[in-house]
Formats: sequence, C-alpha cells, structure tokens
Amino acid sequence: MSDPDLPTSDLSPVADAGAGDFGLGVAPRLERLRKRWQFLAAANGLRAARGAVLIQILPRGEADPTPGAIGVGFTATRKIGGAVVRNRAKRRLREAARMLLPLHGRPGHDYVFVARAGTPGREWGRLLDDVKTALISLAAGRGDPPPGPRPARAKPAQSKGAKTSPPASRKTAPGAPAGADASPPPPR
Repeated sequence: MSDPDLPTSDLSPVADAGAGDFGLGVAPRLERLRKRWQFLAAANGLRAARGAVLIQILPRGEADPTPGAIGVGFTATRKIGGAVVRNRAKRRLREAARMLLPLHGRPGHDYVFVARAGTPGREWGRLLDDVKTALISLAAGRGDPPPGPRPARAKPAQSKGAKTSPPASRKTAPGAPAGADASPPPPR
C-alpha cells in the first residue's frame, strides 16, 4: 500500500526508461572501474566538460565479460581540496551517475567522472544538469578528443643540502686559497 501523503520518487532510472530503451525497461548494469589501467584507458577516449564535471568515455573491448554493462569510475584530484572535499565531490558524482547513467549512458562503454573545482559546492540541480548534458553529448558522439601528448616535465630543482659546484668563474685550483682564481696568472 502506498501513502498518498508521501511524495513519490521520480528518481528511479527504471521508472523513466521506456520499454524500447533497454529492452523491457530494465536499466543496464553499472560496474565500478577499480584498476588504474581502466582509468588511463578511458582518458584516451572522448570527453565532455560541462560546468562542474568532466566525463570521459571509451568503448569496452570485444573481450568484455559483461557485454551490456556500463563501467563507471570516479576521481577527484588534490587540486579541488583536501580528503573531505574530494570524498564529498565523489559521493555527489556517484549519486548523479546512479540516477542518470542508466538513462543516458551507452551500454558497453566505460565512463570516468572527474570532479572539478565546483563539484563539491555546486547546487544539486545544476550538477545533475551538467552531468546530463555531458552524457547526452557523449552518447551522440559529440565529445572532445583526448588532449595531445603532454610536454616533457622540467627537471626538478635540487634539494637543500645537495652538493653543488660553485659557478664557473669562482672555481679555485686545488690547494689554492679560497679566494684565488683557477685561471693561470697573466704573463709578465
């Protein structure tokens, strides 16, 4: 029995899915991405950045053990904040993905949700809208290509206490006093 005074939840992805969407109205199964190589592979696919979220997508291979499933992973870098802020951002993205990925995701693909600086504090309705528009454009194949190769990193500065050689103009000959120049004396 349902209580007419209680609000009904329209957030169930199966309730909104039509019979033609996934067969008999059954949403595709979501599988978590847990291995680093899965995240790195998805980074080479299409991407869509909308507001407070970046979503990466990559088709699963032919050897996929669960062909109709959708792979989903979540990540947040230290740039957006400390551990508490990152965990909040990932929790919000997990819930948004649980609600929207069965409706707008493509079965047989892996998705990686990357939290951006605005994810933890974004208004919930706007965050859902960001995720929904990104998923719709990715499902239509209108994402951005992966970025090109990164430039080589600069060599890190030497740590304190490491031996460094004096500048070339200050070198001294062995056994010479500290202020003496290493070059031979001028001819007389």
